[in-house]
Amino acid sequence: MTQSRLQLALNVVDLDAAVERYTAVFAVAPAKRRPGYANFALADPPLKLVLFENPKATSPLNHLGVEVGSTDDVRAAGDRFAERGLAHTVARDDRCCHAVQDKIWVDVPDVPLGAWEFYTVLADDDAAASTSSDSVESGCCAGDAVTDVPCCGASAGEA
Repeated sequence: MTQSRLQLALNVVDLDAAVERYTAVFAVAPAKRRPGYANFALADPPLKLVLFENPKATSPLNHLGVEVGSTDDVRAAGDRFAERGLAHTVARDDRCCHAVQDKIWVDVPDVPLGAWEFYTVLADDDAAASTSSDSVESGCCAGDAVTDVPCCGASAGEA
């Protein structure tokens, strides 16, 4: 089982420059690189740093998340949210961020975008790597440049 790690997803103006900068900061190359997208899977500190080339975003923060080890961990988070009456949205086999994921968005109004994502990666989405720039997948992870809707998620609150 993979240990959980915090996810920090950022909007950047220039992906190439950001990848170069964060490669220097953390002394590790991106784990995945696609047009307009890169992620760093860091062991120390345990962090998934995700970069979206989104020059029109009004905030550098795209969204916050927690990557967990399995679908059972995602379900357990959902059970915990339900027990505590927290509004949340479930997505199974979601094709997003160049991966297939099971995830839950939980409504947390005191963070800038109003939700945290709890997710597990089921598989790499190779099909997304070859999609055109007009595809739904290619725009999925960029969020909404005007409203900064979080990547790949319906608005939290739709349990």
